[in-house]
Amino acid sequence: ACSIQEKSSTYCPLVILRPPPGHSFSLESRGQLPARRIRVALECLCSGERLLGHKCFLHASGGQLPMDQDWYLLDTLCTGSCLDTEKVVRWVQMLVVSAWLLLPHSSHCQLTVLPSGKSCRFQLRGTSGLRCNIEMVLAVQE
Repeated sequence: ACSIQEKSSTYCPLVILRPPPGHSFSLESRGQLPARRIRVALECLCSGERLLGHKCFLHASGGQLPMDQDWYLLDTLCTGSCLDTEKVVRWVQMLVVSAWLLLPHSSHCQLTVLPSGKSCRFQLRGTSGLRCNIEMVLAVQE
């Protein structure tokens, strides 16, 4: 979605989140739509994916989950076995701000994170006074 006014624009991109290798997302609706929670489950990678260098979390040696980046990421973004919306929003906001600082336009345009617990909202302000509001809608695909 997009909205353009005289000195302000609003963009609403849809961002599909995908689970890392060895994990899957499933919607937990409990008879209510839209689904309220997104459950994260481990998947066996013993057959094909293991050849690509991915470790199988279900059959890790000693029954211990390896401390690698994929597992740490989900441990950071989940509460229990479900994605935590507020944690995911804070993580995405942190990534966007970090990436913004590396872009050449960051010195000409100010990025501000806007408060929101359920979506990622940002505002860009140019030196000319132009404003651009961005609300990233996060979703998963089953």
